[in-house]
Amino acid sequence: MENYIKVKLPLYVKISLVLISIALIFVGLELGAGLMVPLCFSFLFALLLHPLCVKLESWRFPRVLAIFICLVTIIIVLGIILYFITSQILSFGEDLPGLQAKFTELLNDLHQYVSKTFGINKSNQLNYLRRSASTVMASSGAMVTNMLAYTTNTFADLGLMPVFIFFFLYYRSFFKQFLNKLFISTPNQNITEIMYKIQNVVKNYIMGLLLVMAIIAALNTVGLLILGIEYALFFGALAALLNIVPYLGIIIGSVFPIMMALLTKDSIWYAVGVAGVFTIVQLLEGNFITPSIVGSKVSVNPLAAIIALIIGGILWGPSGMILSIPFTAIAKVILDNIEPLEPFGFLLGEPPVPADKNPQGDFINDFKKEVKETITQETVTQSPL
Repeated sequence: MENYIKVKLPLYVKISLVLISIALIFVGLELGAGLMVPLCFSFLFALLLHPLCVKLESWRFPRVLAIFICLVTIIIVLGIILYFITSQILSFGEDLPGLQAKFTELLNDLHQYVSKTFGINKSNQLNYLRRSASTVMASSGAMVTNMLAYTTNTFADLGLMPVFIFFFLYYRSFFKQFLNKLFISTPNQNITEIMYKIQNVVKNYIMGLLLVMAIIAALNTVGLLILGIEYALFFGALAALLNIVPYLGIIIGSVFPIMMALLTKDSIWYAVGVAGVFTIVQLLEGNFITPSIVGSKVSVNPLAAIIALIIGGILWGPSGMILSIPFTAIAKVILDNIEPLEPFGFLLGEPPVPADKNPQGDFINDFKKEVKETITQETVTQSPL
């Protein structure tokens, strides 16, 4: 029998090793973004399509055919969304000359306002704008190059994702056996339970997010239609689509309709109204819509969500920001089910609300108590004894 020597490391050595390991993980994730980003998206879509695939297989569809039907379904859905966005952009492009003329007129009004208010003549303003434009043009080349590179990588990722989704679904039993062998000391039932919870969290998050986006799109569109903003449906849907990036998406999505209001309306109050509509929708989304639909199924507290967004953006850009919330929720499920790491899962979640600090809970409890007392009194009154 082999003898093992246990070495007790000092605390500072343990902390140093943990920090070095975390740094190496982050470096690896950043360097491997080209592979990890499509893999992560494919994993989420595979979890979302898994129930449909299982259902088709229960109807005696071969697994390959069932996976093919799932892939065709999601490609059709994404194609419809892409067609809508493209058609709206083409329609928007037809009105672009008129918008440019309106922008020129607005710029002239701004020149006159600056001249009257600050005493800066138009020629000095134009010189300043030329210098600013030169600075912007000097850096625009790198910006365009980066944008083209990002677009090319995005299309390459979209080409790889169906392949990854297919193999995730096809080899799902094989991956389960791998996890059972990897965590041999953990009962298979516990691993299956964790996998089921992860699938449930991802499904609830994505389906809830789609429903929230639909509600936000409807509210944005109605508000913009009331104000008479052109392309209200497009801007409402775009802002809802950008809402996939929590906290920041709705802000970015509100810029375009505000600019449209400034260019197409005679009063600045329309732009103020647009900002008010998006502010109200954001408040409703954050305080009522998302908590009611997603609820505690993806219970990641705002601080953890913001930190995850920042880390995801640093590592993988916009894709990392989109992936940050679902994978933080997955990490929480895993941490909650590993006893030594359970405190970290607790740290990621929502803080518990004491019963005495929950007015809704007191109202419900009082209501139940009153109903119970009423039933008891009626029973005693109607009793033959």
